[in-house]
Amino acid sequence: MTNKYTTQEEKYEYISKQHGGYYRHHFTDHAYLYNLYFPPKPLFSHLKANINNLVLNYPMAQNALAELVGKIINQPPERIVVGNGGAEIIKILSGSLAKKLIIPVPSFNEYANAAPEGRVVEFPLDFPSFQLDVDKFADEAIKVGADMAVVVTPNNPTSLLVPKADLIRLSEKLKPSKCMLIIDESFLDFADDNEQISLEKEITKYPNMAILKSMSKAYGICGLRIGYLLTNNANLAASVRNGVHIWNINGFAEEFLRILPKYRQEFKNSCEVVKADRDVFYKKLCTIEGMKVFKPDANYIYCRLPVEALSGPEVTKRLFIKYNIYIKHNAGKTQPDADRYIRIASRTNEENAILIDALKDVMYLIK
Repeated sequence: MTNKYTTQEEKYEYISKQHGGYYRHHFTDHAYLYNLYFPPKPLFSHLKANINNLVLNYPMAQNALAELVGKIINQPPERIVVGNGGAEIIKILSGSLAKKLIIPVPSFNEYANAAPEGRVVEFPLDFPSFQLDVDKFADEAIKVGADMAVVVTPNNPTSLLVPKADLIRLSEKLKPSKCMLIIDESFLDFADDNEQISLEKEITKYPNMAILKSMSKAYGICGLRIGYLLTNNANLAASVRNGVHIWNINGFAEEFLRILPKYRQEFKNSCEVVKADRDVFYKKLCTIEGMKVFKPDANYIYCRLPVEALSGPEVTKRLFIKYNIYIKHNAGKTQPDADRYIRIASRTNEENAILIDALKDVMYLIK
């Protein structure tokens, strides 16, 4: 591949406009949010050994894929729709099904980006805590006539969890107005007691609830593109299922789903390592004078830069140009003082330590 840049500054401008393919450009990626410790090598070996069949043959269609995911999450296939990443399902929910969607902000932009103009209501999170007041959120959803409400937990970019009891109360408050609640649990595997916090096992209790999960993050398979929707609402499941293509998942993704149950323990272990690295990283970030560091529930950490520091975009650019490290700034997100915030993905302890030293070096114009 011929690079379209000759200087590190040009490289930054190029990378900052991309949405992936970062591995081709040789820098340390503290921007994208994936599990560095999964999949294990034997899983890759299996895919390599079966590459001929996976390339030459048609993959399975939706009902069979739903059965595979059902075995992983212990749910019947009729409740499941499998997507080409979570993004495909988001496009159907926001772009086709929701007449009026409400979402707390800041949050994952794709829910709003995928919706037609005028169909999204943004609900500001409490500032400066970024906590979601579910009662106010429900009231606003009912007031604006939303037929779909989205909550990402842990939230992206804040890495903050919404308590399970709050989500249940939100679902109950939205039910009389026939508003579907979409709970995005894509990062929940990195939260403490995630199996108790998840609403997957209780989905039958809440007919106006659906859970969306991108598997890319927790399972470290961004390139395979797998996500799923889980709901006991047969009408919603049918509508989303009608929106996906007949062969929306490729053979490699299908085979990954087929063999994943063999690696349950390895997956749990990998998440524990991610959490341990993140917790060390969080404590070290808290030692930076003047930095407001939000205690994370996911594998990334949200920070407000010190008052005297440069802005988020300036710090991000300087970090990349001098140290070849890429993070995300929050300029452009819907929130107060957006350009004062950065989001940093946790990597290995060694890489996290290098980032902290580099961050201290570039945060100020004059040291």
